[in-house]
Parts: sequence; C-alpha cells; structure tokens
Amino acid sequence: MLKNIILLVVIFQLSACSELQQVVNQLPNGGITNDQIAGGLKEALNNGITNQVTKLAVEDGFFKNEMVKILLPEELQKVDNTLRSIGLSKLADEGLKVLNRAAEDAVGEAIPIFVDAIKGMTFTDAKNILLGDKNSATLYLKTETSAALYQKFNPIINNSFKKVGADKIWTDLITRYNNLPLTTNVNPDLTDYVTREALKGVFTMVEVEEKDIRANFSKRTSELLKRVFALQD
Repeated sequence: MLKNIILLVVIFQLSACSELQQVVNQLPNGGITNDQIAGGLKEALNNGITNQVTKLAVEDGFFKNEMVKILLPEELQKVDNTLRSIGLSKLADEGLKVLNRAAEDAVGEAIPIFVDAIKGMTFTDAKNILLGDKNSATLYLKTETSAALYQKFNPIINNSFKKVGADKIWTDLITRYNNLPLTTNVNPDLTDYVTREALKGVFTMVEVEEKDIRANFSKRTSELLKRVFALQD
C-alpha cells in the first residue's frame, strides 16, 4: 500500500513538471531551466517589495495612498462623523493620521521577512505561482509571512501610538464622543485593528505590482523576467 502511495506521488510530481515543460517547449527561443523559472518569480516578488512596499514605509505612505489608507473601524465611523458634524474635523483628522503613521512605522519590518520567504521558494512554489491566478505570488507571500508579520507589526504599532501621543489623541476623541448625549460608549482594540489593516495594505501593494508585471510587458525589466512571464502570456 505504501509503495503504491509513493508511486502515485512520484507520478503526480512528474506530471506537474511535464505540464510546465510542455509550455516551456513552446517558447520560440528554446527552453528555460527550472532554476531560471524560480529565479524569475523571485525577481518579480523582489521588485514588488522594492517598488511598492518600501513606499508604504515613508511618511504619508499610507495616509495619502487611497488604496491602503487606514480609516476608522466600523464601530468608530460614527465617532468620526459626529465629531465632524459638530465642528471637530481637525481632531478627527488627527485621529486618522496617527493610525496611518503607526502603520508606516511598522512596514519597514516587513521587508526582511518577505526576503526570507522569497529565498525559501521552491520550484514547485514557482510553478504553481506562474501557472496560477494573477495574484498567486501575493497569496504565496501572504501564506508564508502573515503570522510573522503580525508578530513584528503589533508591538511597533503599539509603541508608535505612544510615541506620537495617539493614546492621548484617541482618549480625547473618544471621551468627547462618549460624553455626547444619546451615544453608546466605544472602546475598540485599535492596535490589533491597525496591525491587520497595515498587513492588508502591504499585500494590496504587492498584488498591484504582480498584476502589472503579468499584464504589462514594459514592467518586465530584465531578460529573465521577459522569458519567465512569457510562459504565462
């Protein structure tokens, strides 16, 4: 029984490699090695980090990027709306800004974690990404790095809140709201919320770069990228 299972696994692996090799053999310029395929995917992911994720780690990287700007959690949307309606828009803006500043502080820690995940990519990973959906590389990174990124981001965001006085700003903002008549007191875990929103923003920007490389020939800035992504065109 065990021998039969092992045989089936071997046949499956050979079949998967054969599937990719059939695509490779159709290239007009000849074949491309497994190492080159894996290398091309690693280069594409590194480009995504360089071109997109690093932009999030600077001031206003989140706050002025509408794709990833962190807004208030749903239970605090009414706080923001109410404060603006009574002339406290500046206070509400400051509340939003410190959430995004905390995310910007944390994102720099993502890069070495991503680099380690990319280095660990196997040919099987690369094949599945190349022949998969348009966001397969992003999903690979999300699977491999989300837990580690959360552990890195969370304490940094917590410290960032303290550094920029977010605790005071949010205490002031929420206290004013809670003192209004006919309101229900709110007290969400903003550190956890901003951590998760920061992660979402990071993967959003990686996906932007991945889709661009897959669809836009001019984004394939090396011969290796051109040859590898020709396989999925």
